[in-house]
Parts: sequence; C-alpha cells; structure tokens
Amino acid sequence: MATLTLRLSDDLKSQASEVAEYYGFDLGAVTRAFYSQMVREHAIPLNLRAYEPNEESLRAIAETDTAIASGDYDLYDDASSLLDAAKAQS
Repeated sequence: MATLTLRLSDDLKSQASEVAEYYGFDLGAVTRAFYSQMVREHAIPLNLRAYEPNEESLRAIAETDTAIASGDYDLYDDASSLLDAAKAQS
C-alpha cells in the first residue's frame, strides 16, 4: 500500500473536511474514491456539487414542513392507496 502526502493550507483542509463530513466521509476516503473513479472512468471527475432545489421544490419542502408541524397529513399503507387518494382529489 502506498502513502500520499499533500501540502495544502489549513483553511483549505478544514473546509474540504467539512464538505466530506457532510456526506459522511473523511478526506482519505474521498481521495481514494476520487482515484478509483478516475481509474474506472479514465477521466478526472471534478463535477461534485451539492443539490440546490429550485423554487418549486423549495415551496413543496415548505408545504411539507408545515403539514408535518401541524399534523395535517394522511398516511398510506402502500402506493396503490396513495394513488387512489390522489385520483379521488382530482
């Protein structure tokens, strides 16, 4: 097994660690995953970004949060029951 040493600023390392931890990883795991993906795809994979919901999604999230907080929602045992209830409302 080989060892890799990187020189980077404390600030960059700290910020990168926060991002990695947000996704449940440490920097070593992210580095190994990066190299594995690079070898598997024969490319340098640098398009990693957090999902940012659009306005419609943000409204839906807010509506859901409100419904959960107020207890104003129905529970369904299966997808068929959910679809039947949705059809009945339209």
